[in-house]
Amino acid sequence: AAAAHELGLKSIGIIRGEEAVPLNPTLSFAKASGMQLHYVTREAYRNKTEASFIEQLHSQFGNFYLVPEGGTNELAVKGCVEFATQLRSEVDFDYLCLPVGTGGTIAGLAEGLSESKKIIGFPALKGATFLEEEIKKYTLKKNWQLVYDYHFGGYAKVTKELTEFMDQFESEFNIPLDPIYTSKMMFGVMDLIKKKSFEPGSRILTIHTGGLQGKAGFNS
Repeated sequence: AAAAHELGLKSIGIIRGEEAVPLNPTLSFAKASGMQLHYVTREAYRNKTEASFIEQLHSQFGNFYLVPEGGTNELAVKGCVEFATQLRSEVDFDYLCLPVGTGGTIAGLAEGLSESKKIIGFPALKGATFLEEEIKKYTLKKNWQLVYDYHFGGYAKVTKELTEFMDQFESEFNIPLDPIYTSKMMFGVMDLIKKKSFEPGSRILTIHTGGLQGKAGFNS
């Protein structure tokens, strides 16, 4: 919504579930940025990748460019390859750690970085082993791995331990984390450091992928 507003484009958000009044902070911001919100049932949303579902959207809204849930497609991966090229020239590191949702970011970074770099992804989903096949659709490199131990119960699930870690981390480093993605990744990185899982003397680069707009909803 914000990007479309900046570029003078119209945007439509397909929202799973019934409209809630008042809107949550994320949807309020999206609507204020000019996004048209269109609600579909949870049952209908399960068919979001089906041709019949997309055709129904075309009949209702006309021509559009579809951004998939999570944002992963070939253009997204291409953008992350370009980001990896930028990283190579700006900072030296041995390990690159980042949260993983649908896999596009880690696929692009793996493709854009050399095999000597070790990329570690921390899925926010529980039971996310299927992501490995999704990532392999976009890169043949083998310089990455997924660590599944830090989902804290699953997507959008939080625990007291995680929220206390978020508060402590922000207090100590003045860097806010979100409860869905970056906090779980950073907790995992800190825990793996304690467990001496990284080679001594190595440089670890972590990527904060955002998600902070979701923090307001959790706080409220």
